[in-house]
Amino acid sequence: MNPGIGIFLFFSTIVAMEGFAYAMHRWVMHGPGWFLHASHHRPRTSNWEYNDLYAVIFAIPSILLLYGGVHLGWWPGWAWIGAGIAGYGAIYFGFHDIIVHKRLPHRYVPRSPYMKRIVQAHRLHHAVESKQGAVSFGFLWAPPADALKRQLKLIGINAKPD
Repeated sequence: MNPGIGIFLFFSTIVAMEGFAYAMHRWVMHGPGWFLHASHHRPRTSNWEYNDLYAVIFAIPSILLLYGGVHLGWWPGWAWIGAGIAGYGAIYFGFHDIIVHKRLPHRYVPRSPYMKRIVQAHRLHHAVESKQGAVSFGFLWAPPADALKRQLKLIGINAKPD
């Protein structure tokens, strides 16, 4: 396979994963999968939470596509797509678990408007501790904080000012 096509598949998959992650977060994690995700909306009492099982669940297609595309003779594009899924997972882990939730110690302080917006949107998502009423389900793209605060206000939640 032409490496240019592979690189295109890799980056296209990362972009598409944001839509997939939004849908899974909005309609599965805040729906029938709440039994796992609820642990993420409560204060953490240990290094792990039930929500972490989603990382394992979402890694399975990536591993299968990488293995099939590299070792089983499947179409080589599947390996690039599997790598894109893994790439999104790594980006998500860095932003979500390290930067936002500080699951590993660091001194990074978001300064760019983009990073501030992403972090604030996720914090506003956590202003709601229940399955219903949450805002901002994506992670690499988020609506402006003012729009999210207006949404929260409509359901009776006053978000803290910046």
